[in-house]
Amino acid sequence: MRVLLVNMPWSPIDLPSLALGILKRSVDDHVQDATCEVLHANLEFTDWITSRSEFTAEDYEYYALSSYFLGCGDWVFSSALYDDPAWRDEQFVEVMTSKLRRSRMRMTRELHRLVPEFVDEVARRVVALEPDVVGFTSTFQQNTAALAAARRIKHLAPHVVTVMGGANCDAEQGAAVHRNFPFVDYVVRGEGEDAFPRLLTALRDKDPAAAAAIPGLCHRAPDSRHTANPMPTGPLPPSAILPPDYSGYFERLAASVARNWVEPKLVVEGARGCWWGEKHHCTFCGLNGSFMEFRSKSPDVFYQEIMDLAERHQVLDMYVVDNILDMRYLSTVLPRVIDSGYDLRMHIEIKANMRRAQLQVLADAGLIYVQPGIESLNSRVLDLMDKGVSGCQNVRMLRDAAETGLSVSWNYLHGFPGETADDYEPVIRQLPALEHLNPPVDLSARIAIERFSPYFKRPELGFTGLRPEEHYLFTYDLPETELHDLAYVFQAPERGITEPTVTLLNDGIAAWKKHHADARLTHTDLGDRIVLVSRRPSFAWRTMQLTDPLETAAFRLLDQPHTVVALHRKLASAAAGDAPCTAEDVEALLKEWVTQGVVFTDAGQYVHIAPAAVNQDLLRLDYMRHAHTRSEAEASAGTEPAPVPS
Repeated sequence: MRVLLVNMPWSPIDLPSLALGILKRSVDDHVQDATCEVLHANLEFTDWITSRSEFTAEDYEYYALSSYFLGCGDWVFSSALYDDPAWRDEQFVEVMTSKLRRSRMRMTRELHRLVPEFVDEVARRVVALEPDVVGFTSTFQQNTAALAAARRIKHLAPHVVTVMGGANCDAEQGAAVHRNFPFVDYVVRGEGEDAFPRLLTALRDKDPAAAAAIPGLCHRAPDSRHTANPMPTGPLPPSAILPPDYSGYFERLAASVARNWVEPKLVVEGARGCWWGEKHHCTFCGLNGSFMEFRSKSPDVFYQEIMDLAERHQVLDMYVVDNILDMRYLSTVLPRVIDSGYDLRMHIEIKANMRRAQLQVLADAGLIYVQPGIESLNSRVLDLMDKGVSGCQNVRMLRDAAETGLSVSWNYLHGFPGETADDYEPVIRQLPALEHLNPPVDLSARIAIERFSPYFKRPELGFTGLRPEEHYLFTYDLPETELHDLAYVFQAPERGITEPTVTLLNDGIAAWKKHHADARLTHTDLGDRIVLVSRRPSFAWRTMQLTDPLETAAFRLLDQPHTVVALHRKLASAAAGDAPCTAEDVEALLKEWVTQGVVFTDAGQYVHIAPAAVNQDLLRLDYMRHAHTRSEAEASAGTEPAPVPS
C-alpha cells in the first residue's frame, strides 16, 4: 500500500507539519507493507506563485495567519474547489472592500483567479505517483485548498482513496465535510495516530466492518450514504502520542525560493489539552476542540525527542505547540536542556502568573519567546474571561519577562459581555507608563466567537443567535444550516465596550508600540538605596533615588502585587521600632508613584513596573567603584557629592 500525505497551502512554510509528521511515523510503525511519503504542497505553491507574480514572505504569512478571521486564504482556493476562476468574486468585493487595503484586495482576487491551475498541477503530480491513499491535513486556512485537491484527484483517478483530518475536521465540522463533499471518502475526526493506521489496515485487508468500528470516522455505506461514527470517548494517553518524522521537509525547503524567506523551525509537542481549561475553560477559547483533558509525555521521552530532532536536522529553533506548559517540565526537562549545551531557541505558551524564578528557568533553557495569554490588564475583564489571573499579575509578567530576557507575544482583546468603559479607562491612563515593556502584537481586537468555546456552547454567557462568519457564505456553495456545522468562527452582536472606548484603547496601544523601542525604565537595588532610570515620553524625570527606608521597603515588597492594606501591614511590622507608618502614608506614596509611572494599579492592587537592570551585580560593583572614585575626587576638591548619572 502506498500512502501519500499532502500539506496544502496555507500551512506555514517555516514549519514542517506536525500532524503529517506524526501520521507518517504512525503509518511506518503500525501498518504492515505500507510506505508513506509527504508532499509539501505549500512549498510547491510558493515556488509556483513566485514564478507568476510578485509574491513575498509577508504575503504568504498574511494568507496563512493574519487574515484568518477574514477568511481570505480559504476564499482564494474556493475558485479551485468550484472550478470557477471568478467564483463569487462580486460578493467578495462587496463585503471585503471596507476591510482590505486596495493592494491586498487586488492580490487576493488575482490569486483566486490563478490557483485552479496550481491545484490541477498538484493533482496530476499526485496521480502520477500512483498512491493508493491520499491524506490531507486541514488546519486554519487549508480547508478549501485540501478539498479542491481532493476533488481534482478524485476526478483524475477515481480509484484513489481520499482521506481528510486535522483541526478543521473535528466533531461536527468533520461530519459536515464528509456529508457535503462526496469526493472525500473518509474523514478522521479527532486524534489520528490511532484511527488513521486502523483505517489503512482495514483498506488493505478489504474489511469495511473494521473501518466502520473506528471511533470518530466518517465513511460511506455501500449505498453511498454518509455515516459518522460516534466520537472517541476519551483522548489518547500520552504514551500513544508519537514523535514526528520530518523526512523530506528540510530538503524540499532548501530547494525552494522560501529558503530565502524564512529560518526553519522544528515543531515539538510535549502535551495536549490544557490543565487550566480542565478546571476553568476560558470563555472565548475554542482550542483543543473535543478533548480538553491535559496529558503530557514523560519528561524523559519529551527531552529525548527534543534532542533527537535537533541532532537529526541540525536546527536549534523550535516551536512547542503545547497550549500550556506542563509545570513539571520546569524541574525535569528544562534543567536537562540547560545542561545539554545546545543553544536552543524555543517558543512556548505559558500561564501569565508564573513567577520570575520560573521565567528564568525558561530563559536559561532557551525558551526565549513566550505567549502567556495575557489578553487584558484589567482584573474584572479577566474574571469575565475566567482567566484566573489579575491585571497586576499580567503586568508583573511583562516586567519579569523583560528582566529575564524573554520576548512576550500577547494580544489585547475586548468585547466581553458585561465589560464597561469603567474597566478600560484606568488602564488606558496608565499605558504610557508601560511603554518600556513588550506591547501587544497588534491593536486590540474584538473577540471572535469560536466553535467549542463556552461562548459558543453556552448562550447564557451572552451570545445568542450565532451565525457563521460572513466569509463562509461566499466561500462555500452550501446552505447556512450546513455552514453552521462546517464553520469555526461565528458572527454575533457586539458586546462590551463601544467604539469611543475602543478608539481610546487603540490610540494608547499604538503610542505604546511607537515608543517601545526607545522607552526605558529600570531599577538597581544598591542596598541602602534604589536607583530608577527612566526614558519614557510621558514622564519628565530621568533618574530617581529611593533612599527613605519606607520607600525602599515598599518598592521591594511591590515586586509582587499588594493592596494598600496588605502593604501597610507588612511595612508597619518591619518598622515596629522605628517611626510609625500610617496607611495614609502608604496610600500617598502609592498615589505619587502611579503619577510618576513607577507602579501600576488595578482592582485595588499595586505592583512596581521597573525591571531590574541587566547584570545587576556587575552594575552594583561598577556603581560602588565609580562612587568611591568620585568621593575621593570630590573630597580633595571640597565639593558636594554629585547625583547618580542616568
